[in-house]
Amino acid sequence: MSKSAGFMRALKCRECGREYPLEATHVCEFDFGPLEVAYDYGKIKKSMTKAALAKRPQTMWRFRELLPVAGEPTVGTRVGYTPLVKADRLAKWLGVREAWVKNDAVNYPTLSFKDRVVSVALSRAKELGFETVACASTGNLANSVAANAASAGLDAFVFIPADLEEGKILNSLVYGARVVGIRGHYDEVNRLCAEIAGKYGWAFVNVNMRPYYAEGSKSMAYEIAEQLNWKLPQHTVVPMASGSLLTKIHKGYQELIQLGLAKDSKPTVHGAQATGCSPISAAYKQGMDFFKPVKPDTIAKSLAIGTPADGFYALKVMKETGGASDDVNDDEIREAMSALAECEGIFTETAGGVTVGTAKKLVASGKIPAEDSVVLCVTGNGLKTLDAVQGHVGKPAGIKPSLREFEELMEKDGKVKSK
Repeated sequence: MSKSAGFMRALKCRECGREYPLEATHVCEFDFGPLEVAYDYGKIKKSMTKAALAKRPQTMWRFRELLPVAGEPTVGTRVGYTPLVKADRLAKWLGVREAWVKNDAVNYPTLSFKDRVVSVALSRAKELGFETVACASTGNLANSVAANAASAGLDAFVFIPADLEEGKILNSLVYGARVVGIRGHYDEVNRLCAEIAGKYGWAFVNVNMRPYYAEGSKSMAYEIAEQLNWKLPQHTVVPMASGSLLTKIHKGYQELIQLGLAKDSKPTVHGAQATGCSPISAAYKQGMDFFKPVKPDTIAKSLAIGTPADGFYALKVMKETGGASDDVNDDEIREAMSALAECEGIFTETAGGVTVGTAKKLVASGKIPAEDSVVLCVTGNGLKTLDAVQGHVGKPAGIKPSLREFEELMEKDGKVKSK
C-alpha cells in the first residue's frame, strides 16, 4: 500500500471481490457490481484507539482513518458530531421503553446528513485533481454539493427533478452552483448524469465518486456508538432512498466491532420508506431479496428514488441483522413530523417523518419490542420542506391588542384565567 493511499487499500467489487486502483470509478468491469473502499484495518487499529479519539475535535473527521481520503480532509472539516438526543416524550408516543434521535437536521453547513458524504467526496475529488464537481439529487445532496463546493473554490453543477421543493432549489442557487432542473423523476436525472459524467469527466459525487461518497454515511454510526458510550444500539431505524445509508450504518457498526471499539451486541437495523415510493419496503413485505422499480408519488421527495441503487444490499442487511421494513403514507408522515416537533422540539423534513412514523409501526407490530431501545436517524431539517406541512399544522389565533380579547381566547381554549 502506497503512502498516498492513507488507510485505504483498494476499491473492491462487492460481488466478485476483484480489486481496482483508488481512482474515480464505481463499477466492476467484469460483473458490473458496485465498488466500495477496502481498508487496512490492522493499520487502523493501531492508530484509532479510544484514547486517541478522546483528544480529537468533535467532528466526523475524528474517525478519519475509516473515511476514504489519503491525507487530511480539505472540504467540510467541521461536519458531523451532531446531537444524539434522548427522546423520552417521543418514546411514549412510539410505545417503546427508550428512544434516541440522531439529529442530523442540525448538521453543518446545510442541515442534512448529506454534508457527511459530500465532505468526503469533495475532499477525495480534490486529491484526485478534479476542479468541477456535480451530482444528481432529490434536494439535500444538491444543497450540500453547492455549499461545500463554494467553500472549497470548486465549480459545481447540480441536476435535480424540476418539481423539487422551492426551498431546496433556492438553497442550491444561493451558493452560486449551476442548477439544472430536469423534467423527469430522479431515476431519469441519474441516468442523464451518468452520461454527462462519462463525457465531461467531472467528479460526480454519486456516480464516478460514489465509492468514496457513500463511505461518509458510516460516520453517523461511529458517532451513535461513541455517544452511547461505545454501546451499539439494540435497534436503529434508517430512512431509505437508494438504501445506501442503511448499508453504511451497518458497515460502520461492524467496523467498530472489528476494531475492538464496540462489543458485538448484534445490532438490528430497520428500514423506513414512504408508501408512495417504497420498492425496498414492498420487497421486504413480500419476502423477496430483490425489488421492483416504482414511479415515485410522495411528499417525501428526498426519498423518492424508484430504482434504489443499494436496494438489494439494504434488503440483505435487514435480513442478516433481523431487521424489518415498513412504510408510511403522506398523512402519517405529517403526523410523525408533528409528533417529533411537539415531543422533542425537533423540526425534521419529510424524510424524518418517514423514520419516526415507520418506527411507530415497527413497535406496534412487535418488530421492535416495546421493552427495547431504539435510535432514530433524522437526516434533514424541516425548514427545507415547509410546503409539506403548510395548511396541516393549524393557524395562529388573531386578536386585537386587547387584554379582554386575550382572556376570551383563553376561556375559549379552556385555559385557566389569570388571578
